[in-house]
Amino acid sequence: METTLRGVGVSHGVAIGEVRHMGTAVLEPPAKQNPAQDTGREQGRARQSVEAVSADLIARGNLAGGEAQAVLEAQAMMAQDPELMADVERRIAVGSTAERAVYDAFASYRALLAGAGEYLAGRVADLDDVRNRIVARLLGVPMPGVPDSDEPYVLIARDLAPADTALLDPTLVLGFVTEEGGPTSHSAILARALGVPAVVALPGAGELAEGTLIAVDGSTGEVFVEPSDEKRAALERAAAERKAALSTSSGPGTTSDGHKVPLLANVGGPGDVPAALEAGAEGIGLFRTEFLFLDDSKQAPSEEKQVEAYRQVLTAFPEGRVVVRVLDAGADKPLDFLTPVDEPNPALGVRGLRSLLDHPEVLQTQLSALAKAAEGLPVHLEVMAPMVADRTDARAFAEACRTAGLRAKYGVMVEIPSAALRARSLLQEVEFLSLGTNDLAQYTFAADRQVGAVSRWQDPWQPALLDLVALSAEAAKAEGKSCGVCGEAASDPLLACVLTGLGVTSLSMSAAAIPYVRATLAKYTVAQCERAAAAARATDTADEARTAARTVLSGE
Repeated sequence: METTLRGVGVSHGVAIGEVRHMGTAVLEPPAKQNPAQDTGREQGRARQSVEAVSADLIARGNLAGGEAQAVLEAQAMMAQDPELMADVERRIAVGSTAERAVYDAFASYRALLAGAGEYLAGRVADLDDVRNRIVARLLGVPMPGVPDSDEPYVLIARDLAPADTALLDPTLVLGFVTEEGGPTSHSAILARALGVPAVVALPGAGELAEGTLIAVDGSTGEVFVEPSDEKRAALERAAAERKAALSTSSGPGTTSDGHKVPLLANVGGPGDVPAALEAGAEGIGLFRTEFLFLDDSKQAPSEEKQVEAYRQVLTAFPEGRVVVRVLDAGADKPLDFLTPVDEPNPALGVRGLRSLLDHPEVLQTQLSALAKAAEGLPVHLEVMAPMVADRTDARAFAEACRTAGLRAKYGVMVEIPSAALRARSLLQEVEFLSLGTNDLAQYTFAADRQVGAVSRWQDPWQPALLDLVALSAEAAKAEGKSCGVCGEAASDPLLACVLTGLGVTSLSMSAAAIPYVRATLAKYTVAQCERAAAAARATDTADEARTAARTVLSGE
């Protein structure tokens, strides 16, 4: 009998296929005493396994490229954490086997992360994956990961580690469903980049029996178990209609009555540029520069290395707009040379611009590299700071840009409610705003973006979040300046119409989402978008807001 389950849709499309479960089980190693004379050998085994797993993660990142590469390199750094390795060796020295020492040391570190505030707690799944890979190697058992199958299937997992998501084969993995995660988790972001339909935060997903036929709608978040022939036909029809709409959609982003809404791409480095160009991106709305800094947590990359990487991206969009976010370190992206190691809650501590203002030499080197990379190019360079809280922050960043001789527009990200509430004040110092809706939701609702249990507050349709977007857009309009959205909210085609109606002037998203958003925007006038936005803001819940906007735009 057909039943319907509902999670959070995070990647568009429809997938119909049989269930296959992720292989995640790694046996807990026995707690047995090892002879003292074996200590050196066991410590060597542990080091070799850690190095092998770290090398494998880096190799997977090199294959995946782009944003996935940065995520996997961060995981490799986790594996090589010197304090963690020292703890493993201490445990071996008092009699543990290599595998048991790794298991216990990671358990101890896991507890520290889980209690270190929301942001680091969200890295627990990544840590578990590293542990499982090291222990599996030491035990000589298969690595956890994607199941082997000759036939296409829908993948079910408690959560997906970045190492698994990054190298999914879209010809075999039709889509995936997870019990945990949220709309802005690593798995969701990478799924959108791959163009694989996905639903996360679905309670009971792990109870679906192997081989069960399911239909996954990554747009609505619905999962249909044993769908009827009629339901399958309806879903396939809807998917075909969406695909047909995409094939006829091209050119700049615009509403049906000609209101321009530039559609830009979010990229993590030069490796993401080809997909952005293929999708017809009109520029880059968020160039995350962290990927350059994750190669070595001990020191910042040289100015020369930065210039080379930045220029690769800037040259890809002649006459286009490229918005670069300066290094956003801290919280889930700690760097030894930059961020504190003993903060009780790093998400609320010294991160983003705060870290850079504490280390002005790092900021100045990056700004100088951007200035040199843009020399002689016709590109419209814009540079923005993350985690700006008030006008003092905005002024400090603008002054740093001027000191570096940077010929570009200076802007700030609105990720903290105070920045939205005082947006007009910030715009006295800078030339544009860019809304990072992922973090703005996290800080507005005190809901970690990586924790599935609080995913309803991470829903970008929350009316309170829409209110903050509207405040920012109204402030920018009053000052004659621009206000874009570069958070994952922009990748939802229906929400993109609402954001346009709120007064947002550009939308930036993963490359795979651009055709969907372009095709949907082209169906409606700006007046319809404005009415949909007003209807959404007049509600009290995310579901009501979504329904109200859809009703207005469908004319029902």
